[in-house]
Amino acid sequence: MTHDSSASSLIIGGAASSPRAPLPTLPPLALYIHIPWCVRKCPYCDFNSHTASPVLPEQEYVDALLADLDQDLHAVYGREISSIFFGGGTPSLFSAEALGRLLEGVEARIPFASDIEITLEANPGTFEQEKFVAYRKLGINRLSIGIQSFQPEKLKALGRIHNGDEAVRAAGMARQAGFDNFNLDLMHGLPDQSLDDALSDLRQAIELQPTHISWYQLTLEPNTVFWNQPPVLPEDDTLWDIQEAGQALLAEHGYAQYEVSAYAQAGRPARHNLNYWSFGDFIGIGAGAHGKLSHPDGRIMRTWKTRLPKDYLNPAKSFLAGEKALTNGEMPFEFLMNALRLTEGVESRLYPERTGLSLESLAEHRQEAEQSGLLQVEPSRLAATERGQLFLNDLLQKFLS
Repeated sequence: MTHDSSASSLIIGGAASSPRAPLPTLPPLALYIHIPWCVRKCPYCDFNSHTASPVLPEQEYVDALLADLDQDLHAVYGREISSIFFGGGTPSLFSAEALGRLLEGVEARIPFASDIEITLEANPGTFEQEKFVAYRKLGINRLSIGIQSFQPEKLKALGRIHNGDEAVRAAGMARQAGFDNFNLDLMHGLPDQSLDDALSDLRQAIELQPTHISWYQLTLEPNTVFWNQPPVLPEDDTLWDIQEAGQALLAEHGYAQYEVSAYAQAGRPARHNLNYWSFGDFIGIGAGAHGKLSHPDGRIMRTWKTRLPKDYLNPAKSFLAGEKALTNGEMPFEFLMNALRLTEGVESRLYPERTGLSLESLAEHRQEAEQSGLLQVEPSRLAATERGQLFLNDLLQKFLS
């Protein structure tokens, strides 16, 4: 690949960033790898995913990913990778051979932490026992399985290609392949879903004993089929009943809520996501991937890569579609947009460590948020109250400059 990192990149906001204190230490570093192909695009999905052709350009895409990574190596600064997340699309469409070559290439460029977490997203319809045994042998040690529902009519409404039996088998096959750490993705608030429907899905998921459950409400997003042709969703009262009863059921079975839509057994939260929510750094490679990179001089850059796979694979085009330096004025919102999703928030000291700005610079907004009952009055932590978690957007608005 001969992509030129500056050929068509768009640099926005760099000059507007005023100087800030150098960062005392750089945050942990993770890697996000985007595989943009799916068997079929779901009507609710607003991710950068594209219907796969019968033969995927695996070799060319791995070559491009490694060339893309080469252009971000300047921001590593001697750190090791603490976690890797293969997202999509459906990364499990790729062969173990292709993912193995990619992981070898990544590790040759950046050392892996001894306890690195490597997560692969997979759909039940793409599960093959042999393939998943091979993934585990590569060092991939966590799966995130996109179930969404176990009920035939709900799966059909969501445009999913698997059925409930396949979803159940997928969890068993993951365990048989050697994955003792896996997440099940489940939605609620589905078209015509009742409280009993939602709890039935949750009970089925819990019975499969995953270490982690992502349980989140279906929302209608722009540029999706559902946005243009909205299905009939449950009334607000039903949604509220589902949320309350579901959280109680998960807690009863040992799944502690640690983020807005994430529940984990003791010691099993997703380390990659924890790094993201605590304003850690992550390199993003692949079509449409986003990254966030800190520099010792205090600059913090958001990056995004060329979105369409055909453009990403075109040697005449740049991998980098754009980058933006966060300004001092944007920093409170950017930091808290992530940190306050965590039910326990973060230690207050993390704000100056990760942003280069003083904690005192938050004081006025912080006091206002505390007085409104949305932010906990706790000097050593930045954490939303229960009410603040319910009205997170209102809370974050208080930190907009």
